[in-house]
Amino acid sequence: MALEKPYLDVPGTTIFDAEQSRKGYWLNQFCMSLMKADNRERFKKDERAYLDEWAMTQEQKEAVLARDLNWCIRLGGNIYFLAKIGATDGKSFQQMAGSMTGMTEAEYRDMMIGGGRSVEGNRVVGEDGTAQAHRQPQGSANRKVN
Repeated sequence: MALEKPYLDVPGTTIFDAEQSRKGYWLNQFCMSLMKADNRERFKKDERAYLDEWAMTQEQKEAVLARDLNWCIRLGGNIYFLAKIGATDGKSFQQMAGSMTGMTEAEYRDMMIGGGRSVEGNRVVGEDGTAQAHRQPQGSANRKVN
């Protein structure tokens, strides 16, 4: 019997549940490896070669290389582990969160200081609030262009 997941209908939200944890196990293990200075240096020297040492999917590796944190989250990444990538790149958590919303760091900071997004229209997928997917560039502010 499949577990009922009513939380899947929250707009712009991926809940890190057991299924996501299993899916992102190696992605998150890679992120945790970046806590060691020698691993950060190896990663920065040749990102692709370092990623290829991990049993991640090709799509997970592409998401990391693109620094698309929303993509990483959809593939099982946990934001607390993914923060290690940002720290390796010299980014603050606020910069990372801004990139995930398509905002600059200042825009994100100002939104949060102002109370964050309204819950109005954002309780379930399909409403017309500011957090609904059709209103979100989801990280395009800092996405690398290939």
